[in-house]
Amino acid sequence: MSLYKLTYFNGRGRGEIIRLVLTAADVPFEDNRLSREEFGHIKSTLPFLQIPTFEIDGKITLCQSLAIARHLARKYNLAGKTELEQVQADMIVDCIQDMLNPIIAFVHGDYDANKKAELKKKYLEEQLPVFLTKLEQFLVANNSGDSFFVGDSLTWADLYLVRANGTFNLLLGLEQPFANHPKLRALFERVTKIPRIAAYQANLPVTQF
Repeated sequence: MSLYKLTYFNGRGRGEIIRLVLTAADVPFEDNRLSREEFGHIKSTLPFLQIPTFEIDGKITLCQSLAIARHLARKYNLAGKTELEQVQADMIVDCIQDMLNPIIAFVHGDYDANKKAELKKKYLEEQLPVFLTKLEQFLVANNSGDSFFVGDSLTWADLYLVRANGTFNLLLGLEQPFANHPKLRALFERVTKIPRIAAYQANLPVTQF
């Protein structure tokens, strides 16, 4: 029996960073994937009426994806080696999440097709390039951009870039979202070539998000 049980939808979304951290740390876990219908049946029993949830040894249930991932990153030495590196990694994660948040508006928002297309166009042409440029500038400031976002070792901030790539691929249809940002693209490639991450990604189930 696994010490950990992650419960989330059968998709990447907010559960994916937790999967990536555990995979990078080589820690086994139960990946409990729910349908929308199954989620509806258990929603009222959840601490904040939402998933992901994360069970520890069947006794403690955590929720909020970033809180769970941050805890695991610190426990398994993927949060940064110093307090400064840890807060910098947290900062990058929050920035990437800010970059992803507007996507929800035109993918799941209550807008007609024309409005969604307008919001998507604005995001791709005006918002996303700014986020990627700023992230690349931060990356370049650390070891000329040739290692990781923070310090000289992998952190969950680097893994969050992989999580973002999945969102760009599946929800926006962007196959090469970092094409105009070579240092970000190289970082993404370095992380996804790590044997455990490469094996995990090669076996990802086909999902809508």
